[in-house]
Amino acid sequence: MTLLEVRDLRTQFKTDDGVVQAVDGVSFSVEKGRTLAIVGESGSGKSVTCLTIMGLNNKRNTTSTGQALFKGDDLLQMGDRDLRRIRGNDVAMIFQDPMTSLNPVHTVGRQLVEAIRLHRDVSKRQAHARALELLKAVGIPRAERRIQDYPHQFSGGMRQRVMIAMALVNDPDLLIADEPTTALDVTTQAQILALMNSLQREFGSAIILITHDLGVVAEVADEVVVMYAAQVVEHGSVDDIFKRPRHPYTWGLFGSLPRIDADIERLVQIPGTPPSLLSPPSGCRFHPRCAYAFAPCPTRVPPLEGVPGNEGHLQRCLLPEETKQREAARLLAAAIPEAS
Repeated sequence: MTLLEVRDLRTQFKTDDGVVQAVDGVSFSVEKGRTLAIVGESGSGKSVTCLTIMGLNNKRNTTSTGQALFKGDDLLQMGDRDLRRIRGNDVAMIFQDPMTSLNPVHTVGRQLVEAIRLHRDVSKRQAHARALELLKAVGIPRAERRIQDYPHQFSGGMRQRVMIAMALVNDPDLLIADEPTTALDVTTQAQILALMNSLQREFGSAIILITHDLGVVAEVADEVVVMYAAQVVEHGSVDDIFKRPRHPYTWGLFGSLPRIDADIERLVQIPGTPPSLLSPPSGCRFHPRCAYAFAPCPTRVPPLEGVPGNEGHLQRCLLPEETKQREAARLLAAAIPEAS
């Protein structure tokens, strides 16, 4: 069952320097019980895509077009009242920095109870019991006592767990997780990912995971959207992206992965810097940084089209298919031992 279908989403921000095209023609869908990962460098449009879906951009300087159909209803056409009814109830979001997302002057218990009573006709006692249940579910030790603590009294990993509890407290159908493991140590990262998988199995939620960590993607995702300079450059199943990538930018992401079985002094890096979205490059937006760029790349905009023989695997590149197959195999053999 498709819960969310995004069609040709475009978001522009008006700034003093001009118009920023933060999201440019993004389309994808998310099914119940499945996880979609959106990956790419900082500034590629990952978070703005989801903030647009949630209606959380500043409306004074933002223009959005396209569709975001949640259970058939277009979120982009909803008023504030209808969006508030859906946000935190049917669709919930785990924000990137829990310390700035939680209110520092209220206990976590009060904030959880408020989130419940905004969407449920229950008493404070019932809401408190539900909040305590979720804190226990996300692994907060001594939850009966910690529910009265303030956000600053929790560690980073525990605050992230509180944010997950707040997102799941009303059993949402869709959970958007924006870098849920950023700035956490690897042990806590593993615990958070295991927790999200466990809760997804229990509640049957769909998940959109925003990240730049390919290790996290391999662990939890079913489908992957790769974004560069506000556009989708590749989209496919996790097997397609990890075993048969077709875009040079995706190859560059894999090339930057560290290898524990190789003695190297420096990781491979993608040359140059991401382009300004005030004036993105003509043609293929990746061509100024691409080692494989050839004559048509600066002038011809590559379409997002299916890979021959696998129309569900989409890619945006003008290179011949034979070249993509050869280079992907060579680069993956160097980056991921199992790929060879």
